[in-house]
Amino acid sequence: MTQPPPPNPPEKPRRPDGFAPSRAPIQPAEDGGGLWARPPEAWHRPTPLSIPALDRPGGALRFPLSPEELSGLVRMALEEDGAFNDVTTIATVVSARRARGAIVARRAGTVCGVGIALEAFRQMDPKAVMRVSVSDGQTVAAGDPVVFIRGHARGMLSAERVALNFMQHLSGIATLTAQFVAAIRGTGAKILDTRKTLPGWRALEKYAVRCGGGQNHRMDLASAVLIKDNHLAAVDGDVGLAIARARKVAPAGARIEVECESIAQVEAAIAAQADIVLLDNMTAAQLAECVRLVAKRAIVEASGRVRLENVRAIAETGVDWISAGSLTHSPPALDLALDFD
Repeated sequence: MTQPPPPNPPEKPRRPDGFAPSRAPIQPAEDGGGLWARPPEAWHRPTPLSIPALDRPGGALRFPLSPEELSGLVRMALEEDGAFNDVTTIATVVSARRARGAIVARRAGTVCGVGIALEAFRQMDPKAVMRVSVSDGQTVAAGDPVVFIRGHARGMLSAERVALNFMQHLSGIATLTAQFVAAIRGTGAKILDTRKTLPGWRALEKYAVRCGGGQNHRMDLASAVLIKDNHLAAVDGDVGLAIARARKVAPAGARIEVECESIAQVEAAIAAQADIVLLDNMTAAQLAECVRLVAKRAIVEASGRVRLENVRAIAETGVDWISAGSLTHSPPALDLALDFD
């Protein structure tokens, strides 16, 4: 009598992104001494949510994407790069070849995007083992390792560019922000970002600003009221009328901010009880005069032509906030590289 076939083993549960859970981390004990000789508990597969939040003056620094959002974003980037059909790597590297390497800083800076890089390597090799040496918001010197990786050589090579693209751009934002923050230290002013972000990247870019020690301005148009010059043109320049209309439609508790280009507009904004006065493209002398005029009755923000060379002088006028679009729209990338042993 024919025996029935043995039952199929139960299928392993799968993640929402379709990858099966990884097995326990491979221990590095056989590798001997050096940086790779770490106790087993030092090796893990961290995700952004497992990296401790860093305290910042404006609140906790927390990664802005859910695990599902992170997985989808990285998967899209890998598919865009053809990483799952990397013909060069398939042609030159045998599938069983294993490797180890590290993401290393070529220049000093502030790191951001570590968790995204980890996810890129994990998606290409679910059994990869990674150890984080420098977390988001921490600084590196030239030559410092940021992340150590062990796994299949093919997976590491195919994930390399996506991992570095995310980290280099976000670390560039964090590094530039940290430079602005350092330039005004001791003045009492705060460095803020703007909405000048890459479409689809805003949450990540504003997170990078926080990693550099800066603060976030409004996240989007629905978050707060900011009456600018073109809005004022629609009410014939009547600052009081614009503020009154805004208060009728703004959500309860929303702050009303008005962009001002003259002393007269500042006076009108204060008379209408604006919460924040945005001083646009004013000289240091004009900023100081407006700060005296406002006399703590509103938050005073300076914006326009803010650079590292002049941000200290702007801060010394007594303004509360300094917003700089350059933090997100034109930061130089931090030079990072993946070095194989």
